[in-house]
Amino acid sequence: MTAETLVAATARPRRAPTGRLLASELRWMLRRPRTLIGLGLLALVPVLAGIGLSIATGDGSGPAGEGLAAIIGGNGLLLPIFVLFLSLPLLLPLLSAVWAADGLAGETANGTLRGLLVAPVGRARLLAVKAFGVAALSFVAVVVVTVVGLITGLITLGGGGMISLSGTTLSLGDSLARIGLVMLLVTFQTWAVGAVALAISACTEHPLVVVSSVLAGLITFQVFSLFSALDWLQPFLLTSAWDPLANVISDPIPWQPLWESTGLAACYLLIGLSLALWRVTTKDS
Repeated sequence: MTAETLVAATARPRRAPTGRLLASELRWMLRRPRTLIGLGLLALVPVLAGIGLSIATGDGSGPAGEGLAAIIGGNGLLLPIFVLFLSLPLLLPLLSAVWAADGLAGETANGTLRGLLVAPVGRARLLAVKAFGVAALSFVAVVVVTVVGLITGLITLGGGGMISLSGTTLSLGDSLARIGLVMLLVTFQTWAVGAVALAISACTEHPLVVVSSVLAGLITFQVFSLFSALDWLQPFLLTSAWDPLANVISDPIPWQPLWESTGLAACYLLIGLSLALWRVTTKDS
């Protein structure tokens, strides 16, 4: 090996291992007090919901509400699904937006993203690492709600099997499979919101702008669904894809609405990540 080859090999920047980048990003996000507080508060939601529903249905006065709430009395396995649907319109997307805001806008405001942009890490790979962090924490949030909800439901509401919306009693194995399916569907919907939040985060240096924009978008979408004159917009609104997820509790499961809602979320996910990639690759270092 010649001296010129040695100099060239020494001067060439080493590519940072992807696994190390992913692990570092995940550790950094999990150690943030904001993340721990958010997950802790999220874990309280199924506990409070289980206690409240137990009190509401324990006196034999009838159903605690409509939809899933109408069949949750003595149906503890249904609580994690009920709480996931309760958290999907606001809590889970809000946390995902906060993590996306911290990943790009927050680091831009702190000046740490500029150092990453000039490091031997491709910008597309950098965005992939940030997207992985948001996706991983979103999944962790869904798991926290599910596990706490399952334990709380069995303690406060009891029940050895899940009663479906069709009135049939599902076996324990089938009930756990339905819970797992809801976990995956809700996580994917949350990823779609996180992708849009990453696109906004790549365009600003203010994390609060990202969170407020996502929150305003969610509220606007839900308001649009209240007006019959805007029914033509429903197939394009991400929030309109969340109601059909309750079909997982039907027996048998009508798969077509679930595929449609997942496909709509996939469109938002692809568009959000594409816009974020375009912005990150064209941003000045």
